[in-house]
Amino acid sequence: MSSIQAIRGTRDILPDEVGKWQRIEAIARDLLSRAAYQEIRTPIFEQTALFERGIGEATDVVGKEMYSFKDRGDRPLTLRPEGTAGVVRSFIEHGLQAQGGVQRLWYLGPMFRYERPQAGRQRQFHQLGVEVLGSADFRADAETIALATDILQSLGLKDLRIELNSIGNGDDRQNYREALVNYLTPFKAELDADSQDRLTRNPLRILDSKDAGTQKILDNAPSILNYLGADSQQRFDRLQQLLSDLRISCNLNDRLVRGLDYYTHTVFEIQSDDLGSQATVCAGGRYDGLVAELGGSDTPGIGWAMGLERLVILLQQLQTVKSASVDFYIVSKGEKAEAQALVVAQTLRRSGFTTELDLSGSAFGKQFKRADRSGAAACLILGDAEAESKTVQLKWLKTGEQTAIAQSSLHPMTEDLRSQISHLRDDG
Repeated sequence: MSSIQAIRGTRDILPDEVGKWQRIEAIARDLLSRAAYQEIRTPIFEQTALFERGIGEATDVVGKEMYSFKDRGDRPLTLRPEGTAGVVRSFIEHGLQAQGGVQRLWYLGPMFRYERPQAGRQRQFHQLGVEVLGSADFRADAETIALATDILQSLGLKDLRIELNSIGNGDDRQNYREALVNYLTPFKAELDADSQDRLTRNPLRILDSKDAGTQKILDNAPSILNYLGADSQQRFDRLQQLLSDLRISCNLNDRLVRGLDYYTHTVFEIQSDDLGSQATVCAGGRYDGLVAELGGSDTPGIGWAMGLERLVILLQQLQTVKSASVDFYIVSKGEKAEAQALVVAQTLRRSGFTTELDLSGSAFGKQFKRADRSGAAACLILGDAEAESKTVQLKWLKTGEQTAIAQSSLHPMTEDLRSQISHLRDDG
Protein backbone atom coordinates (compact mmCIF):
# COMPACT_ATOMS: atom_id res chain seq x y z
CA MET A 1 0.00 0.00 0.00
CA SER A 2 1.40 3.38 -1.01
CA SER A 3 2.07 5.96 1.70
CA ILE A 4 0.02 9.14 2.00
CA GLN A 5 2.00 12.33 1.42
CA ALA A 6 1.37 16.03 1.98
CA ILE A 7 -0.75 17.77 -0.65
CA ARG A 8 1.20 19.58 -3.38
CA GLY A 9 1.73 23.18 -2.34
CA THR A 10 1.71 22.36 1.38
CA ARG A 11 4.64 21.41 3.56
CA ASP A 12 5.43 20.19 7.04
CA ILE A 13 7.37 22.52 9.33
CA LEU A 14 9.74 20.09 11.03
CA PRO A 15 11.26 20.51 14.51
CA ASP A 16 14.69 21.63 13.25
CA GLU A 17 13.01 24.55 11.42
CA VAL A 18 10.44 25.56 14.01
CA GLY A 19 12.96 27.66 15.92
CA LYS A 20 13.16 30.11 13.03
CA TRP A 21 9.37 30.47 12.95
CA GLN A 22 9.26 30.99 16.70
CA ARG A 23 11.94 33.66 16.51
CA ILE A 24 9.99 35.61 13.88
CA GLU A 25 6.81 35.34 15.94
CA ALA A 26 8.51 36.37 19.20
CA ILE A 27 10.22 39.43 17.72
CA ALA A 28 7.03 40.50 15.95
CA ARG A 29 4.92 40.09 19.11
CA ASP A 30 7.36 42.17 21.11
CA LEU A 31 7.61 45.04 18.63
CA LEU A 32 3.89 45.08 17.86
CA SER A 33 3.04 45.14 21.56
CA ARG A 34 5.40 48.08 22.10
CA ALA A 35 3.62 49.93 19.29
CA ALA A 36 0.20 49.34 20.98
CA TYR A 37 -1.08 46.84 18.40
CA GLN A 38 -3.56 44.19 19.58
CA GLU A 39 -3.80 40.67 18.20
CA ILE A 40 -6.98 39.56 16.43
CA ARG A 41 -7.76 36.00 15.32
CA THR A 42 -10.32 35.44 12.57
CA PRO A 43 -11.69 32.19 11.03
CA ILE A 44 -9.71 30.36 8.37
CA PHE A 45 -12.79 30.19 6.12
CA GLU A 46 -15.34 32.89 5.36
CA GLN A 47 -18.29 33.48 3.07
CA THR A 48 -17.04 33.60 -0.52
CA ALA A 49 -18.84 36.93 -1.02
CA LEU A 50 -16.49 38.58 1.48
CA PHE A 51 -13.53 38.13 -0.84
CA GLU A 52 -15.47 38.76 -4.05
CA ARG A 53 -16.60 42.13 -2.70
CA GLY A 54 -13.50 42.97 -0.71
CA ILE A 55 -10.68 41.88 -3.02
CA GLY A 56 -12.50 42.34 -6.33
CA GLU A 57 -13.97 39.82 -8.74
CA ALA A 58 -11.67 40.98 -11.52
CA THR A 59 -8.51 40.09 -9.57
CA ASP A 60 -6.45 36.96 -10.17
CA VAL A 61 -6.90 35.99 -6.52
CA VAL A 62 -10.70 35.78 -6.82
CA GLY A 63 -10.82 34.64 -10.43
CA LYS A 64 -8.13 31.97 -10.39
CA GLU A 65 -6.62 31.24 -7.00
CA MET A 66 -9.26 30.83 -4.28
CA TYR A 67 -10.11 27.53 -2.63
CA SER A 68 -13.91 27.77 -2.67
CA PHE A 69 -16.51 25.12 -1.85
CA LYS A 70 -20.04 24.63 -0.58
CA ASP A 71 -20.66 23.16 2.85
CA ARG A 72 -23.43 20.75 3.77
CA GLY A 73 -25.81 23.68 4.14
CA ASP A 74 -25.10 24.62 0.51
CA ARG A 75 -23.35 27.83 1.65
CA PRO A 76 -20.50 29.10 -0.59
CA LEU A 77 -17.35 29.31 1.55
CA THR A 78 -13.70 30.08 0.82
CA LEU A 79 -10.45 29.37 2.64
CA ARG A 80 -9.04 32.83 3.28
CA PRO A 81 -6.56 33.91 0.55
CA GLU A 82 -5.45 36.97 2.55
CA GLY A 83 -6.06 38.48 5.98
CA THR A 84 -7.35 42.03 5.52
CA ALA A 85 -10.90 41.26 4.39
CA GLY A 86 -11.53 38.99 7.37
CA VAL A 87 -10.17 41.54 9.84
CA VAL A 88 -12.37 44.26 8.34
CA ARG A 89 -15.40 41.96 8.44
CA SER A 90 -14.72 41.32 12.14
CA PHE A 91 -14.17 45.05 12.75
CA ILE A 92 -17.63 45.77 11.31
CA GLU A 93 -19.47 42.78 12.80
CA HIS A 94 -18.32 43.39 16.37
CA GLY A 95 -18.71 47.17 16.29
CA LEU A 96 -15.06 47.95 16.89
CA GLN A 97 -15.51 51.26 15.07
CA ALA A 98 -17.97 52.30 17.79
CA GLN A 99 -15.10 52.28 20.30
CA GLY A 100 -13.75 55.36 18.56
CA GLY A 101 -10.17 56.34 17.98
CA VAL A 102 -7.74 54.26 15.95
CA GLN A 103 -7.78 50.46 16.04
CA ARG A 104 -4.30 48.97 15.65
CA LEU A 105 -4.68 45.24 14.97
CA TRP A 106 -2.36 42.40 13.96
CA TYR A 107 -2.83 38.77 12.97
CA LEU A 108 -0.81 35.66 12.23
CA GLY A 109 -1.91 32.49 10.46
CA PRO A 110 -2.27 30.36 7.34
CA MET A 111 -3.70 31.60 4.02
CA PHE A 112 -4.60 29.60 0.92
CA ARG A 113 -4.18 30.27 -2.80
CA TYR A 114 -4.05 27.89 -5.73
CA GLU A 115 -0.75 29.03 -7.23
CA ARG A 116 2.17 27.23 -8.83
CA PRO A 117 4.32 26.07 -5.89
CA GLN A 118 7.94 27.21 -5.78
CA ALA A 119 10.48 28.35 -3.21
CA GLY A 120 8.80 30.92 -0.99
CA ARG A 121 5.37 30.34 -2.54
CA GLN A 122 3.05 27.61 -1.29
CA ARG A 123 -0.66 26.94 -1.66
CA GLN A 124 -0.94 27.00 2.10
CA PHE A 125 1.27 29.83 3.30
CA HIS A 126 1.54 31.90 6.45
CA GLN A 127 1.24 35.64 6.89
CA LEU A 128 1.93 38.10 9.66
CA GLY A 129 -0.13 41.22 9.08
CA VAL A 130 -1.16 44.55 10.61
CA GLU A 131 -4.22 46.70 10.01
CA VAL A 132 -4.68 50.29 11.24
CA LEU A 133 -8.35 51.28 11.04
CA GLY A 134 -9.74 54.76 11.68
CA SER A 135 -6.93 57.06 10.53
CA ALA A 136 -6.56 58.76 7.15
CA ASP A 137 -3.41 60.54 8.38
CA PHE A 138 -0.32 59.96 6.22
CA ARG A 139 1.56 59.41 9.49
CA ALA A 140 -0.30 56.09 9.86
CA ASP A 141 1.21 55.05 6.51
CA ALA A 142 4.69 55.99 7.73
CA GLU A 143 4.17 54.24 11.07
CA THR A 144 3.18 50.94 9.49
CA ILE A 145 6.10 51.03 7.04
CA ALA A 146 8.50 51.89 9.87
CA LEU A 147 7.13 49.03 11.97
CA ALA A 148 7.66 46.57 9.13
CA THR A 149 11.27 47.69 8.69
CA ASP A 150 11.85 47.44 12.46
CA ILE A 151 10.67 43.82 12.49
CA LEU A 152 12.79 42.85 9.50
CA GLN A 153 15.89 44.60 10.83
CA SER A 154 15.42 43.04 14.27
CA LEU A 155 15.52 39.64 12.54
CA GLY A 156 18.95 40.58 11.22
CA LEU A 157 17.84 40.97 7.61
CA LYS A 158 19.83 43.38 5.47
CA ASP A 159 19.99 44.45 1.83
CA LEU A 160 16.25 45.12 1.76
CA ARG A 161 14.69 47.77 -0.44
CA ILE A 162 11.34 49.50 -0.22
CA GLU A 163 9.37 50.10 -3.42
CA LEU A 164 6.83 52.91 -2.93
CA ASN A 165 4.04 54.34 -5.05
CA SER A 166 0.76 56.24 -4.79
CA ILE A 167 -2.25 55.17 -6.82
CA GLY A 168 -4.25 58.18 -5.63
CA ASN A 169 -7.95 58.32 -4.90
CA GLY A 170 -10.83 56.98 -6.99
CA ASP A 171 -10.92 59.94 -9.37
CA ASP A 172 -7.14 59.81 -9.88
CA ARG A 173 -7.24 56.12 -10.73
CA GLN A 174 -10.19 56.50 -13.09
CA ASN A 175 -8.38 59.24 -15.02
CA TYR A 176 -5.24 57.13 -15.17
CA ARG A 177 -7.17 54.02 -16.13
CA GLU A 178 -8.60 55.81 -19.15
CA ALA A 179 -5.17 57.09 -20.18
CA LEU A 180 -3.59 53.65 -19.79
CA VAL A 181 -6.35 51.92 -21.80
CA ASN A 182 -6.06 54.53 -24.55
CA TYR A 183 -2.32 53.94 -24.71
CA LEU A 184 -2.48 50.12 -24.65
CA THR A 185 -5.45 49.53 -26.97
CA PRO A 186 -3.43 49.96 -30.22
CA PHE A 187 -0.99 47.30 -28.85
CA LYS A 188 -3.68 44.85 -27.76
CA ALA A 189 -2.68 42.10 -30.19
CA GLU A 190 0.94 42.30 -28.97
CA LEU A 191 0.09 41.97 -25.28
CA ASP A 192 0.29 38.61 -23.52
CA ALA A 193 -3.01 36.74 -23.13
CA ASP A 194 -3.56 37.71 -19.48
CA SER A 195 -2.95 41.38 -20.26
CA GLN A 196 -5.38 41.28 -23.17
CA ASP A 197 -8.02 39.99 -20.78
CA ARG A 198 -7.15 42.62 -18.15
CA LEU A 199 -7.35 45.48 -20.64
CA THR A 200 -11.11 45.76 -20.16
CA ARG A 201 -11.49 44.20 -16.69
CA ASN A 202 -8.54 45.45 -14.63
CA PRO A 203 -6.05 47.42 -16.76
CA LEU A 204 -3.83 48.57 -13.88
CA ARG A 205 -2.86 44.93 -13.26
CA ILE A 206 -1.16 44.91 -16.68
CA LEU A 207 1.61 46.95 -15.05
CA ASP A 208 2.45 43.81 -13.01
CA SER A 209 2.86 41.59 -16.09
CA LYS A 210 6.02 39.48 -16.15
CA ASP A 211 5.85 39.08 -19.93
CA ALA A 212 8.92 40.66 -21.56
CA GLY A 213 6.99 41.83 -24.63
CA THR A 214 4.30 43.49 -22.54
CA GLN A 215 6.91 45.16 -20.34
CA LYS A 216 8.61 46.60 -23.42
CA ILE A 217 5.28 48.10 -24.55
CA LEU A 218 4.84 49.56 -21.05
CA ASP A 219 8.17 51.40 -21.27
CA ASN A 220 6.42 54.39 -22.84
CA ALA A 221 3.12 54.06 -20.99
CA PRO A 222 1.83 57.02 -18.98
CA SER A 223 2.80 57.15 -15.30
CA ILE A 224 0.14 57.18 -12.60
CA LEU A 225 2.20 59.78 -10.74
CA ASN A 226 1.29 62.26 -13.49
CA TYR A 227 -2.42 61.73 -12.78
CA LEU A 228 -2.47 62.40 -9.04
CA GLY A 229 -4.73 65.28 -8.03
CA ALA A 230 -3.35 68.12 -5.92
CA ASP A 231 -4.48 66.61 -2.61
CA SER A 232 -3.13 63.16 -3.47
CA GLN A 233 0.18 64.61 -4.59
CA GLN A 234 0.55 66.68 -1.43
CA ARG A 235 -0.23 63.65 0.68
CA PHE A 236 2.37 61.54 -1.13
CA ASP A 237 5.00 64.28 -0.85
CA ARG A 238 4.46 64.58 2.90
CA LEU A 239 4.70 60.80 3.32
CA GLN A 240 8.00 60.68 1.45
CA GLN A 241 9.39 63.50 3.59
CA LEU A 242 8.37 61.78 6.82
CA LEU A 243 9.95 58.50 5.72
CA SER A 244 13.11 60.45 4.93
CA ASP A 245 12.99 61.99 8.43
CA LEU A 246 12.79 58.42 9.79
CA ARG A 247 15.86 57.53 7.68
CA ILE A 248 13.84 55.02 5.68
CA SER A 249 14.93 55.17 2.05
CA CYS A 250 12.45 54.22 -0.68
CA ASN A 251 12.53 53.73 -4.43
CA LEU A 252 9.65 55.38 -6.28
CA ASN A 253 8.07 52.75 -8.50
CA ASP A 254 5.17 54.02 -10.62
CA ARG A 255 4.48 50.47 -11.88
CA LEU A 256 3.64 49.21 -8.39
CA VAL A 257 -0.14 48.81 -8.07
CA ARG A 258 -0.57 45.60 -6.01
CA GLY A 259 -2.97 42.84 -6.99
CA LEU A 260 -6.05 43.65 -4.92
CA ASP A 261 -8.77 46.14 -5.87
CA TYR A 262 -9.21 47.73 -2.45
CA TYR A 263 -6.01 49.82 -2.43
CA THR A 264 -5.97 53.65 -2.47
CA HIS A 265 -3.13 56.15 -2.20
CA THR A 266 -0.06 54.46 -0.64
CA VAL A 267 1.13 51.07 -1.87
CA PHE A 268 4.52 49.56 -1.06
CA GLU A 269 6.61 46.41 -1.12
CA ILE A 270 9.75 45.44 0.81
CA GLN A 271 11.94 43.19 -1.30
CA SER A 272 15.12 41.14 -1.03
CA ASP A 273 17.32 40.09 -3.95
CA ASP A 274 18.22 36.93 -2.01
CA LEU A 275 14.79 35.43 -2.81
CA GLY A 276 15.08 35.28 -6.59
CA SER A 277 11.83 35.77 -8.47
CA GLN A 278 9.80 35.72 -5.23
CA ALA A 279 11.54 38.86 -3.97
CA THR A 280 8.77 40.43 -1.89
CA VAL A 281 8.85 39.75 1.86
CA CYS A 282 6.31 42.39 2.91
CA ALA A 283 3.62 44.29 0.99
CA GLY A 284 0.66 46.48 1.72
CA GLY A 285 -1.03 49.80 1.34
CA ARG A 286 -3.98 52.02 2.15
CA TYR A 287 -7.60 50.91 1.63
CA ASP A 288 -9.85 53.81 2.58
CA GLY A 289 -12.98 52.43 0.86
CA LEU A 290 -12.89 48.81 1.98
CA VAL A 291 -14.84 49.11 5.25
CA ALA A 292 -17.70 50.90 3.49
CA GLU A 293 -17.57 48.38 0.61
CA LEU A 294 -18.12 45.57 3.11
CA GLY A 295 -21.08 47.28 4.77
CA GLY A 296 -19.49 49.36 7.53
CA SER A 297 -19.34 53.10 8.02
CA ASP A 298 -16.82 55.10 6.02
CA THR A 299 -13.53 54.22 7.76
CA PRO A 300 -10.00 54.68 6.40
CA GLY A 301 -7.41 51.95 6.82
CA ILE A 302 -3.90 50.84 6.00
CA GLY A 303 -2.03 47.58 6.51
CA TRP A 304 0.59 45.13 5.33
CA ALA A 305 1.37 41.43 5.38
CA MET A 306 4.65 39.52 5.55
CA GLY A 307 5.14 36.04 4.12
CA LEU A 308 6.68 33.89 6.84
CA GLU A 309 7.95 31.20 4.46
CA ARG A 310 10.07 33.81 2.69
CA LEU A 311 11.37 35.21 5.96
CA VAL A 312 12.40 31.70 7.03
CA ILE A 313 14.33 31.25 3.78
CA LEU A 314 16.24 34.46 4.50
CA LEU A 315 16.95 33.40 8.08
CA GLN A 316 18.26 30.06 6.84
CA GLN A 317 20.68 31.93 4.60
CA LEU A 318 21.82 33.99 7.58
CA GLN A 319 22.08 30.86 9.76
CA THR A 320 21.54 32.99 12.84
CA VAL A 321 18.98 30.81 14.63
CA LYS A 322 20.24 27.97 16.80
CA SER A 323 18.15 25.11 18.10
CA ALA A 324 17.10 25.37 21.71
CA SER A 325 19.90 24.16 23.99
CA VAL A 326 19.29 21.17 26.25
CA ASP A 327 20.45 21.73 29.82
CA PHE A 328 20.14 18.18 31.16
CA TYR A 329 19.87 14.77 29.50
CA ILE A 330 18.66 12.00 31.83
CA VAL A 331 19.60 8.36 31.36
CA SER A 332 18.17 5.59 33.50
CA LYS A 333 17.95 1.81 33.69
CA GLY A 334 15.86 -0.35 35.98
CA GLU A 335 12.19 -0.17 36.96
CA LYS A 336 12.63 2.02 40.05
CA ALA A 337 15.30 4.19 38.43
CA GLU A 338 13.20 4.84 35.34
CA ALA A 339 10.20 5.90 37.45
CA GLN A 340 12.37 8.21 39.57
CA ALA A 341 13.99 9.64 36.40
CA LEU A 342 10.66 11.07 35.28
CA VAL A 343 10.19 12.71 38.68
CA VAL A 344 13.69 14.20 38.44
CA ALA A 345 12.98 15.44 34.90
CA GLN A 346 9.79 17.19 36.01
CA THR A 347 11.59 18.74 38.99
CA LEU A 348 14.21 20.24 36.68
CA ARG A 349 11.66 21.42 34.12
CA ARG A 350 9.64 23.17 36.83
CA SER A 351 12.87 24.85 37.93
CA GLY A 352 13.25 26.32 34.45
CA PHE A 353 15.73 23.88 32.87
CA THR A 354 15.37 22.33 29.42
CA THR A 355 15.48 18.64 30.21
CA GLU A 356 15.36 15.62 27.90
CA LEU A 357 14.50 12.24 29.36
CA ASP A 358 15.70 9.17 27.46
CA LEU A 359 12.67 6.92 27.06
CA SER A 360 14.30 4.23 24.93
CA GLY A 361 14.89 1.69 27.70
CA SER A 362 18.10 0.69 25.91
CA ALA A 363 21.46 -0.09 27.49
CA PHE A 364 23.36 2.66 29.30
CA GLY A 365 25.99 2.77 26.54
CA LYS A 366 23.47 3.69 23.84
CA GLN A 367 21.79 6.24 26.13
CA PHE A 368 25.16 7.87 26.87
CA LYS A 369 25.82 8.24 23.13
CA ARG A 370 22.50 10.00 22.69
CA ALA A 371 23.32 12.25 25.63
CA ASP A 372 26.57 13.29 23.90
CA ARG A 373 24.76 13.99 20.64
CA SER A 374 22.04 16.04 22.38
CA GLY A 375 24.37 18.96 23.08
CA ALA A 376 23.29 18.95 26.73
CA ALA A 377 25.44 20.64 29.34
CA ALA A 378 25.14 17.73 31.75
CA CYS A 379 23.93 14.16 31.98
CA LEU A 380 22.01 12.83 34.97
CA ILE A 381 22.39 9.08 35.56
CA LEU A 382 20.05 6.85 37.54
CA GLY A 383 20.61 3.12 38.01
CA ASP A 384 19.58 0.62 40.65
CA ALA A 385 22.05 2.02 43.19
CA GLU A 386 20.86 5.61 42.70
CA ALA A 387 17.22 4.50 42.90
CA GLU A 388 17.89 2.79 46.22
CA SER A 389 19.71 5.77 47.74
CA LYS A 390 17.47 8.41 46.10
CA THR A 391 20.51 10.06 44.52
CA VAL A 392 21.56 10.89 40.98
CA GLN A 393 24.95 11.02 39.28
CA LEU A 394 25.55 14.46 37.76
CA LYS A 395 28.08 14.40 34.94
CA TRP A 396 29.19 17.61 33.19
CA LEU A 397 29.69 16.45 29.62
CA LYS A 398 32.30 19.03 28.64
CA THR A 399 34.70 18.41 31.56
CA GLY A 400 33.76 14.83 32.46
CA GLU A 401 33.45 15.85 36.12
CA GLN A 402 30.94 13.61 37.94
CA THR A 403 29.42 13.81 41.42
CA ALA A 404 26.60 12.10 43.31
CA ILE A 405 23.88 14.38 44.68
CA ALA A 406 20.59 13.77 46.46
CA GLN A 407 17.52 13.99 44.25
CA SER A 408 15.87 16.20 46.87
CA SER A 409 18.66 18.78 46.54
CA LEU A 410 18.11 19.45 42.82
CA HIS A 411 15.55 22.20 43.29
CA PRO A 412 17.49 24.02 46.06
CA MET A 413 20.57 23.89 43.79
CA THR A 414 18.77 25.65 40.92
CA GLU A 415 20.82 28.85 40.93
CA ASP A 416 24.15 27.00 41.29
CA LEU A 417 23.25 24.66 38.42
CA ARG A 418 22.14 27.56 36.23
CA SER A 419 25.37 29.43 36.94
CA GLN A 420 27.49 26.38 36.08
CA ILE A 421 25.64 25.81 32.81
CA SER A 422 26.06 29.46 31.85
CA HIS A 423 29.78 29.34 32.68
CA LEU A 424 30.33 26.23 30.56
CA ARG A 425 28.49 27.71 27.56
CA ASP A 426 30.33 31.02 27.82
CA ASP A 427 33.63 29.14 27.74
CA GLY A 428 32.42 27.12 24.76
